[in-house]
Amino acid sequence: MDRRTPPLTDDSIVVTGLGHIVDSPCDPTPYLKVRKNRKFMGVQDDLAVVATGIALENAALPQDLGEQAGVFLAVGYIPFERSDIDQLLDGSIVNKEFSMLRMSTVGYHSLNPLLTFRCLSNMPAFHISANFNVQGPYFVTYPGAGQFYIALDQAYHALSTGTVDIAIVGGVAHQRNFLVHHHFGRVEPPVHALSDAGACLILESAAHARRRGATVRAHLSQYDLHYEPHDPFETSIVPHETGADSGMGPASLPVALNRNRQPVLSHDLVAADGIRASSVWELL
Repeated sequence: MDRRTPPLTDDSIVVTGLGHIVDSPCDPTPYLKVRKNRKFMGVQDDLAVVATGIALENAALPQDLGEQAGVFLAVGYIPFERSDIDQLLDGSIVNKEFSMLRMSTVGYHSLNPLLTFRCLSNMPAFHISANFNVQGPYFVTYPGAGQFYIALDQAYHALSTGTVDIAIVGGVAHQRNFLVHHHFGRVEPPVHALSDAGACLILESAAHARRRGATVRAHLSQYDLHYEPHDPFETSIVPHETGADSGMGPASLPVALNRNRQPVLSHDLVAADGIRASSVWELL
């Protein structure tokens, strides 16, 4: 699909808030409504909550949003640490061979039961919605930069139809861990420059932003989104990205927007899963 809008109008989709964290430990505690929930949070959850909190502050929005706000999030590959995998494997061996029965009865139960909460792809969206009282629709997709455009498209539709007034659009990836490094080490060509990154955009219609007196940071002037059906066993698509750091996964474009200081940011993407996308953002 091809979304094109004329110069800034009431129907234009604008950015009113920006927030991001890259390769830095971050503490989500100041944003948590229930401090005890900290034990359920992994790195990707921390990144998502802190990036969202910063973006809401940047947009001069309350941290209690209600029904007219929605979350649209792209989450990176499932993270897992080597020590946890080794522990799972050690508990799954019988006579020096892997046993599915032992893994399901002994190995699985050797791990901290909270571990799965810290890995699940929908948990960052849960923590955003729970801590900022987002009661509108939510959309979660996985795992790459192409999927961020799917989340962006869902947000665009929700704003354009009046389903929401505020769209929290984000990308988050915990990539500096054993499992994600192992995956990217096997692809062709291997990818080694990976970052932990979380970034958030607050999107509104220009009319809504004006009514609440918000500062407009940028204007989404154009974006294209297409899918190229293909058989991955027959056709290999070489991923390519310009205008952002591809090592940040689904956070690449929103991080680039956070860091951009030029009048215009153009982003182009070809993803290995067949998604082809581009967008143009004008800074105001």
